[in-house]
Amino acid sequence: MNALDRPSDRKVHKGLMPRLGGLAIYIGFTCAAVIGLIVAVIRHMQLNYLALTGILLGSLVILLIGIIDDIKSISPTKKLVLQILAALIPMMFGVQINFISNPVTGILLLGYFTLPVTILWIVGITNALNFVDGLDGLASGITAIASVTLFIVAVRIHQPGAAILMIALAGAAIGFLRYNFNPASIFLGDSGSMFMGYLLACCSVIGVLKSTMILALLIPVFIMGIPIFDAASVIMRRVRDGRHIFDADRRHLHHRLLDSGFSHKQVVVSIYIACIFLGIGTLSVTFLRLSHALIVMTFVLAAGVLLFYQIKRYVRRFVILEK
Repeated sequence: MNALDRPSDRKVHKGLMPRLGGLAIYIGFTCAAVIGLIVAVIRHMQLNYLALTGILLGSLVILLIGIIDDIKSISPTKKLVLQILAALIPMMFGVQINFISNPVTGILLLGYFTLPVTILWIVGITNALNFVDGLDGLASGITAIASVTLFIVAVRIHQPGAAILMIALAGAAIGFLRYNFNPASIFLGDSGSMFMGYLLACCSVIGVLKSTMILALLIPVFIMGIPIFDAASVIMRRVRDGRHIFDADRRHLHHRLLDSGFSHKQVVVSIYIACIFLGIGTLSVTFLRLSHALIVMTFVLAAGVLLFYQIKRYVRRFVILEK
């Protein structure tokens, strides 16, 4: 089997590494999810069985796409087409973004834009997590933080199906970190990163984006803020340079922090902290009144900006001087 990640100029690791960690994530997630769903049925919880079936089927398909890519390497265009087809599976089972809630216009019905918006969201988040998977434990840790946050939100707004899938994913990601944190003994591979991103995207649709709560759109965006920001900035640079959006390079946030002088673990932990800050902002939108939530979000953003400038100051004073 050729499921090995070989070192290159843009990669951090130095030797051959197995990269079918997605299988371990899938097995752990499936076992936990099945147990959780059985308990939910026994306790007569209201579950959207149709939507859950679509998500589980689609996640299996995206896992298989990732496994094939890890072994044989699929071309970027073909992989994108397959991702779109995988995104259509949960849509056929009712996992769709039919409307967007916001404090200005209330509910904005998407109508004919339901299909493209849902596909863009699922494929976008799937690739955002795939893009950020460049350092040991980075994507796994981000997934753990995001899924725990989404679990809390889903419980708060009475979406037990999404809550069960998210806590199962959190457990699988945390368990995998034991072997994936630096120095890693196994990589996620595309099978793992795409699988986790796909689940986060789909569960945010049934757990948050289908709710009528004010600022519902901001919740999943905040939860996945770092991967979304990183993917958007990298894609814009590649488009500007006339390159394919899936061309690999060292322009990701974690690469830039590494090049600034931070160690592998410092970069990963720093991004973890940023994700936790965004998670706090997300929970404030869910648990507090709008006015109080805006205050907390402002504080979180201010703290994030301050942390960013402290990092830049550290790099200038210590890292650059040492060089």
